[in-house]
Amino acid sequence: MGLTGYAWAAMDGLTFANVGIGADAGDKPADGARDILMVGLDSRTDAQGNPLSKEVLAQLRAGQADGELNTDSLIFVHIPNDGSKAVAISLPRDSYVDIPGGFGKHKINSAYARAMLDARKTLQADGVSDPKELDQKANEAGAKTLIKTVEKLTGSTIDNYAAINLLGFSEITQAIGGVDVCLNDNVNDQFSGAKFTKGPHTISGVEALGFVRQRHGLPRGDLDRVVRQQVFMAGMARKVLSAGTLANPGRLNDLITAIKKSVVLNQNWDIFGFAQQMKGLTGGQLEFRTIPIVNIEYKTPDDGVAIQVDPKQVKDFVQGLAGPQPGEQPQAPPADSPNKATTVDVRNSSGKDGLASTVLKQFVDKGFTGGDTANATSRKKTVIWVAKGQKAAGQAVADELGGNPTIQEDKSVDAGHVMVFLGSDYKAANGAQGAGSSQNAAGSSAAAPPPEQSDEKPITAEGVPCIN
Repeated sequence: MGLTGYAWAAMDGLTFANVGIGADAGDKPADGARDILMVGLDSRTDAQGNPLSKEVLAQLRAGQADGELNTDSLIFVHIPNDGSKAVAISLPRDSYVDIPGGFGKHKINSAYARAMLDARKTLQADGVSDPKELDQKANEAGAKTLIKTVEKLTGSTIDNYAAINLLGFSEITQAIGGVDVCLNDNVNDQFSGAKFTKGPHTISGVEALGFVRQRHGLPRGDLDRVVRQQVFMAGMARKVLSAGTLANPGRLNDLITAIKKSVVLNQNWDIFGFAQQMKGLTGGQLEFRTIPIVNIEYKTPDDGVAIQVDPKQVKDFVQGLAGPQPGEQPQAPPADSPNKATTVDVRNSSGKDGLASTVLKQFVDKGFTGGDTANATSRKKTVIWVAKGQKAAGQAVADELGGNPTIQEDKSVDAGHVMVFLGSDYKAANGAQGAGSSQNAAGSSAAAPPPEQSDEKPITAEGVPCIN
């Protein structure tokens, strides 16, 4: 009790922003679960709006601001009401999405900056001249628009908002004594400052910042950076949950001091109550996932090359993990559905990250029994494997899948199961384009899907996987 009292008193100096989200109405999400938007800002100021010194900027390898404040990291976190588990879903910064408020379609990391700059102009026209007031209100406008953008993309209502800047990230990693990571190969990136040898490392401060910011020289560019951020956050969670950070007053004080400097939360977020809700969380119950991707080299009309996402796929994926929103009823098949006797297993051979899980959920919604998902060797054509004498079950699956896939018997398939191999020709039944539908950077009609990953197992806060 003494420890929690100390922690609560220490947290009293946190910075809160009026971003006008659901939790402001009383901090109790309508569905009992909590959806949080965590944002990493490419900011050259602290949480109170004070500019960082040239010396600090040089140390962080942050360089000079380009006039815009972009959101380099976007993570949607869903926590059930009992706090026993959590899933963190990364939204790649270059995802090409609709930005509410009349801003049109752009990369998601520009939503904050576009609204912030627009609000600043309006405030100045209305006679607001105090620099700190301008910064505060403009940044709050940016946060509100970013929240609306994520809500529209995911179909979920954001209950809480937390933003951290470059300095805060660096100091928090030092406060907890560093984070364990592991790399598949040597890296030496002049842009981010990331310079590491192959194998395990314990990193903090400027090294940690370089690790999570690198995207040049990585096989999958920004998608590999997303994985870097996920394994690093998993490592941070593992360190706090297992190493006694919260039971060490000295280390806890360092952590809270770093948080106060550089973290902004939405108003009325009861941090102490939230910590109590999360006290039963263990490393294995914290998962990190990434939204489904259609094309990593989509050529946009005005914003260069971006990551193409299908909004329906994203909503289905997020809602499959987070569950229905307040007022919605989960889609349940009729109790006597003839499809229930067929178990569908899905293999992703298309190279599009997360597709197997999305397709399996669609089959479950149609009354089929959900099997397992995995990646498989790349193939051009979608095929369906069935057990001997069970082509009728395969045809029922094919009818729901669409695209007239080939159905063939295979002795490796168990009776009562149907195995779907999604090829690069797969197109979603809702008309969303498949891997061959979008323009790539060269302007051809062939898309460049993300390179196949080794498996679809989510990253958790248990263990230290080696990554790109």
